[in-house]
Amino acid sequence: MASGNVMKTEVSVAASFISGLLSSSDSLTGDQLQIFTHTLTDALLEHYQHHWFPQAPCRGSGYRCLRINHKMDPLIGKAASAVGFTQEQLFSSLPAELTLWVDPYEVSYRIGEDGSTCGLYKSSPLRPKSATSADTSAHRKEKLKTRRSNRSKRFDVMERSLS
Repeated sequence: MASGNVMKTEVSVAASFISGLLSSSDSLTGDQLQIFTHTLTDALLEHYQHHWFPQAPCRGSGYRCLRINHKMDPLIGKAASAVGFTQEQLFSSLPAELTLWVDPYEVSYRIGEDGSTCGLYKSSPLRPKSATSADTSAHRKEKLKTRRSNRSKRFDVMERSLS
């Protein structure tokens, strides 16, 4: 389980993205869009509360997927009804097929079943506070040494096979 602050950025990005799609339709006023965004953000934070795993970001990703595919995602529908927006208005304002993935450290979407996946937000996990800069520097040097060693071994194998 994670606190709301941990996932706040990702959820805010997702809610703002959906609001941005709705704002382009000119069907909602600025105040309605603001209420929609706030309501959707709160609904997502509550919905994801026990399904947010920063140590294993893919875990629970299906649960955190917002989907419109000839059916409206219930969380988006709930936020829309809070501002008096009907299902018909939603369907006419949003893509007919939309998938939005909200995962720890990443938010991405796809429009259409065969569309490309596009990133909206990406960050990297924070390093543990116990690691000092000397520790991480030593770790990086060791990783680099291992990579160089592996490359040399591969080169030796290739060279032997050519001889």
